[in-house]
Formats: sequence, C-alpha cells, structure tokens
Amino acid sequence: MALASRLFPHSIRARLTTVSVLVAAVVFTGTAALTLATIPDNLHGLVHARVELAVRRVAGEARTGRLPDVLETPSRVRLLRVVSADGKVLASSHDFPEDARITGFRPSRFETVYSTELELTRNDDEPRAHYLVMAMMVRTPGGSATVYGAASLADVDRALKWIYILVFIGTPLVLLIVGASTWMAVGFALRPVERIRAELAEITGQDLSRRVPVPDTGDEITGLATTTNDTLDRLERSAETQRRFVADASHELRSPISALRAQLEVATTYPDETDWALTGARSLAATERLTDIIDELLMLAKLDAGALMEHRRVVDLCRLAEEQVRRREHARVPIRVGRCEPAPVMGSPMQLDRLLTNLLDNATRHAATGVDLEVAIVGDRVVVTVTDDGDGIPPEDRERVFERFTRLESARIKEKGGSGLGLPLSREIAAAHCGSLTIADHAPGARFVAVLPLYGEG
Repeated sequence: MALASRLFPHSIRARLTTVSVLVAAVVFTGTAALTLATIPDNLHGLVHARVELAVRRVAGEARTGRLPDVLETPSRVRLLRVVSADGKVLASSHDFPEDARITGFRPSRFETVYSTELELTRNDDEPRAHYLVMAMMVRTPGGSATVYGAASLADVDRALKWIYILVFIGTPLVLLIVGASTWMAVGFALRPVERIRAELAEITGQDLSRRVPVPDTGDEITGLATTTNDTLDRLERSAETQRRFVADASHELRSPISALRAQLEVATTYPDETDWALTGARSLAATERLTDIIDELLMLAKLDAGALMEHRRVVDLCRLAEEQVRRREHARVPIRVGRCEPAPVMGSPMQLDRLLTNLLDNATRHAATGVDLEVAIVGDRVVVTVTDDGDGIPPEDRERVFERFTRLESARIKEKGGSGLGLPLSREIAAAHCGSLTIADHAPGARFVAVLPLYGEG
C-alpha cells in the first residue's frame, strides 16, 4: 500500500490522466485481443466456405460425368479445375490458364477436402498473389479425378494489414490522445481551483475582506468557491466581533480597575484622613463588579467554544425562580411572583440560574416600583416572563441590547451598574438549551420572554 502510494502521482491532474489512460488501455487491449482472436479466422472462414462449396458442387458434377468444358465460378472464386489421375485437365474455369501450377497439391483420400495456401499467377505479366487452394479427390465414370478450387486472399490480407496497423499503431496513438485530452481537460477544469488557491494564499488575518473568484460554470467548483466566500464572510464577521469584543472588554475592565486604583492611591496617600471602612466597601464592590464581568466573559467564551452544558440534569425552573426571589428579599424594588408551576428543563443548573439572575438584575435596575416574574408551561415549552415597569426599550433597540457590551444611553445616565454582557449571555444560554430569549411588547416598562423546551416532551 505504501509502495503504491509512492508510485502513484500526487497531483489530481496526473492521477486522473493516469487512471483514464489505464482504463483506456484495458479497454483497447481487451478489444484488440478479441479482434485478433476472431477476425482473422472469420475472414479466412468466409473464403474457405465459399471455395469449399464451389469444389463440392463441381465434385458432384464430376461424379455423374456431366462436367462442362468451362466451369462457371461463383463470386470471388477465381479458379475451378478438374484434373484426371494422369494429369489431364478435364474441365477448367477461364480465369486461369491450364499451366497454373496447382497440381503439385494432391489430396491423399477420396471425398475429403484438403486446403493449403499458395502463391499463384494467372499470366506472366501479373505478380504472384496469395491464394487459398482446396482440393478433393472423387471417383468419376472415367476414373479418379481431383477437383481444385482457388480464391484470392488479397482482400483478406489487406484487411488484416489494416487491423494490425490499427491494433499495434492505432492503440498506442489513441492512448496518447486520451492521455493528452484528459491532461488538458483536467487542467482546464482545475484552473479555477488554482485561482481560488492563489487568492486564499493572499488572504491574511489582517485583511479578511478579499474573496475568491466564483466561476460561472455552475458546477461543483462554483459551489466550492461560493461556500469558501460564505466561510470568509463568517470569518470576517467573527474576527470583527472578536476585535470589538476585546476592545469593549478592555474598556469595561478598565473602569472598575481605574476606580479601585484611584481609591487605593488616595487612601495610601492620606491614610489618616481615610475612612478605611468606606474605602474597603467601595473596593469590595469594585472587585465584585470585576468578578462578575470576568465570570460572564468566561461563560461567554465557553459557550462560543461549544461547551454548551456541563453536568446536565433536570432543573425545575419554578423552584429556581423561587430561590432567586428569596435571595432578593431586600432588593431595591420588590419581585412579585405570579404564575409559577413545576417546569422541568434538561440543562445546566449553573447556566439556567445565571439566565434568571441576569434577567432579574436587569429588571430591578430599570424598574420603577417592582418586577413581575412568571414561569408557565405552554404546550411543550416552558415560558419564563420577567416584566418591569421602567422606561422600557424602544422597538428599534430591542435587538441591540443583545449585542455584547451594548448599553443604551438611558441606562448609562440613570445607573452605573451593568456591563452590557448580561443580556447577550442570557440569550446565548437560552440558545444553548435549544430555546430563545426575546423582548415582547409591554407598556410601561419592558418584558423579557425566555422559552425553553419542556423536559420529557417532543
């Protein structure tokens, strides 16, 4: 196998050419072998049958003593002659003179047809030609006689000559033509692939805007080029998202770090005038915000990498929602739990808890008097609804809020919390659990609706 791999060409063009030539060689060799095995015998057989039939007809006339002086020859039979035992010509066709030397060929038994091939000529001006000669000894009223018949093999020899030329010269020539045609055809077909390869070689991570040329042939290469460009589109969007993500993450991390550093620098510069308890509390709040941002970044990175759910098990979203409400008894605004029925979902407890945490954190930050929470089963789906009575989200911004590090201007003015990662992370978690997270129409305020598949259904 390894030897065959080394001997076989690595180029697709060379491999296809080699395969086509080998297949053609097998086909033409088999055809040539079959031709050489059957055609010569068939051609000789036709002449043999024609001469033998004429000889037997004349032999029948000789037995009855009804021989004409001039024997009529059928088509393509040049000579018919009857010779007595003493060498006298009893009857003959007019094409050959009487001195045509065929009497040296004599059969040894009566009523048996013998054949041979001789070089004969009808007159001194003609060159000798190749003939099939057949003879049959019969008993006549005047004694024994030999019937001779002859037919030219010139047409057979000419046909066989052309057959041999076609087989031994034409076959290699045809194989050469097949190889050259395949080489050129494959090269022409692969020319767009080479252009695609050359263009891909020029594309770098710094410039993903270039695209490969798409041929208008409508074949598989067109599909390859189209798919390649679609992949480059996704790579460009992914790279742009990554660059924007890194820039936004750097900005979001810089703010709490700068605030923490400023507080610590002031405290260390004026230690006697510093309220260390207040400074510690503020520093702790800054580190908690840093921790939240880093946790959300890590979870987003895991989701982007395909780490959908770790330690999957059945989670009751109603119970999870009630635990969230208990932890928020002293929140800025009250959280009112409406309809809440057992809602089992297969997934990651940590990620689903994070989904509810982010939705409730966002709602309590923007709510004016309170937040409404519901967990309901609708068909084969679990629907979680979080509603606040704040300023709401304009319809044109309802998709923007799910972009990473996106914070609306109203949110920046009213409060300092939030990193712009909570809602995007929540949507990623919902999608990882084969669900969705959207914003529904509601006034006043905003209503977030998370839909997840009910465990044991579908």
